[in-house]
Amino acid sequence: MLKPKFFTTLKTVTKESLLKDVSAGFIVGIVALPLAIAFGIASGVTPDRGIITAIIGGFIVSLFGGSRVQIGGPTGAFIIIVYGIVNQYGINGLMISTIMAGIILMIMGFARFGSIIKFIPYPVVVGFTSGIAVVIFTSQINDLLGLNIQKVPADFIEKWRVYFSNLSHFNYWALIIGAGSLLIMGLWHKVSRKIPGSIIVIILSTAIVSIFNLNVETIGSRFGEIPNTIPMPSLPQFDFALIKSLITPATTIAILAAIEALLSAVVSDGMIGGRHRSNMELVAQGAANIISPLFGGIPVTGAIARTATNVKNGGRTPIAGVVHAIVLLLILLFFGKLANLIPMASLAAILVVVSYNMSEWRSFKNLLSSPKSDVIVLLTTFFLTVIFDLTIAIQVGMVLAVLLFMRRMSEVTNVGIITRELKDEEDTNDPNSITTREIPEGVEVFEINGPFFFGAASKFKDAMREVEKPPKIRIVRMRNVNVIDATGLHTFKEFLDESRKDGTHIILSGVHAQPIFAFEQSGLVKLIGDENMFGNIDDALDKAREILNLPIKGRPEEFIPSVKRELK
Repeated sequence: MLKPKFFTTLKTVTKESLLKDVSAGFIVGIVALPLAIAFGIASGVTPDRGIITAIIGGFIVSLFGGSRVQIGGPTGAFIIIVYGIVNQYGINGLMISTIMAGIILMIMGFARFGSIIKFIPYPVVVGFTSGIAVVIFTSQINDLLGLNIQKVPADFIEKWRVYFSNLSHFNYWALIIGAGSLLIMGLWHKVSRKIPGSIIVIILSTAIVSIFNLNVETIGSRFGEIPNTIPMPSLPQFDFALIKSLITPATTIAILAAIEALLSAVVSDGMIGGRHRSNMELVAQGAANIISPLFGGIPVTGAIARTATNVKNGGRTPIAGVVHAIVLLLILLFFGKLANLIPMASLAAILVVVSYNMSEWRSFKNLLSSPKSDVIVLLTTFFLTVIFDLTIAIQVGMVLAVLLFMRRMSEVTNVGIITRELKDEEDTNDPNSITTREIPEGVEVFEINGPFFFGAASKFKDAMREVEKPPKIRIVRMRNVNVIDATGLHTFKEFLDESRKDGTHIILSGVHAQPIFAFEQSGLVKLIGDENMFGNIDDALDKAREILNLPIKGRPEEFIPSVKRELK
C-alpha cells in the first residue's frame, strides 16, 4: 500500500499520545543537532547544509514515509561517498547526484522493490557499515589532534602516512578538547540517558574555548560566518555529460539510503510491535532526496540511533518526526550564529563516537565465526570499502549478496516467510498484536519481523545501550521466525550474553520448531532456560509478571515442551 503512515495514524491520535509525540520530537531534535552539523562538515560541505538536510529531509520522511517512527536526516553512511563527489564534481555535482538518487529511490518504491531489499544478507551490510566506520574515524584524526593539514589525501593508506609524518605538529589544546569530549561522551550515560552526551560536549567545549580564548580551530574560523536561515530553493546546472558520469555515485547513494532506511524501519518495528510499509518508505526517501538538495541539503536516509531515541522517549506516530524537524528549524533561526563558536576538535570527537557505534565490531567479530561464505563476503565488502572505494564495494557487494541469497534459499527455503515479507503490509486485524496487551512496567517487548532480524537485533541492542537503561525483562517474540541459520545463532548468543551483563532477563515467545531445534543443537537452550521459552505472548507476559511478583492473569497450556518432545 502506497499510503503514508502519517495520514493513516491521524485517526488514532489522542491528547495523551500527541503530548508524548511532541515531547519525543523535541528530544530527538536536540539529539540531531550536533550530529547534523558534524555529518555536514565531515561530508565536505558547510555545517548549515547538514542542519538543512535534517530539517527538510526529516520533515518529508515523517510526513510521507511508511514508518510510524522513522527519523530521517543525514547519516554517517553517506560521509565518504558525499565527500568524494564534492571533491570530484563540486556542490553542483552533489546536487545532481542526490536528485538522481532520489529519482532512483522513488522508482524502486513504485516498482515494489522495498520488500526485496530487506533480503540483502547481513554480512554484506556489516561489511559496508564497518568499512565506512573505519574511514570516518580516519578522516577525523586531523581535527581531533589539531594537525592543521590543509589538504588530507583521499587514499586511506596515504592518509595515515601523512598523519604520521605530521604528528609532531599537533595542537595541545585541540587534543585536550578532543580527548575531554571523548571522555565525557564515554561516561555521560552514567549521569543521564535522556540528555545526549554530544550536546553536553558541544556546550562545554564551546564555552571553554570562548571564555579562555584557546588557540583551537572552530567552525567560524574554518568556514566563516554560517547563515542561520534556509535559502530559497534553486536548481543545479544540469549537464548531460555530468549526469552520465554521476549515474554510478547516484546509484550508490540510492542503495545506501534504501538499506539504511529499511533496516532502521525494521528495528523500529520490533520496538513498537508494528510493521512499516517499505515501498512507501522508499518513495518518501526518494522525495526527500529530490527536494533536500534544492535547499542546499545533502543525501537523506533513516537514522537508526535517532529513530530508536524517538521510540524510547514515547514517539509512536510521524508527528514526532515532524516536531523534530520544526525544533531544528527554530534552533537554526534563533541560535544558528552560536554554531560558529563550536570547536572542530569536539565535532571530531562526536564523529569518532559515531564511527565506533557504526563499526558493529561485535557483529563483525561474531560473523568471523560464521560459515566461510559469510566470512568471505564480509571481508571482501569491508576491505573494498576501506582500501578502494565505496562505489566499487557496493557493486561487488550486491553481486555477492545475490549469490549468497541464492545459496541461503537453496539450503533452507521457506516460501511462507518470503511471501509474507513481500506483502509488505501491516496486519491491522492481528488479534495477537502487542498493542492489545497490557505490558507491565519494567518489561520491554521486541517483536521479530523479517529476515533482517539478527542484523536488526544487534543495532537495536547498541541503540538501547545508548538511549536508556536496560529493562528488567525483555520478551523477544519469534512467531514470524520459522528458520534460523548459523549466523543468527551466533548473534543471538551474543545478544543473550550482553543482556546477562546488563541484568536483563530474556523471555522468548512464539518459538517455532526449527529455531528450537537449532537452539538445542547450539546449546542456547541451556543459556535461555526451558522455563523462559513459551508458545505465545500471553504466556510470556505472565512469566514476566511472575518474575516481578505481580498478579498472574492465567496463561494457556504451554506447547514448547511438547514440541521439544517431538523433536527428540
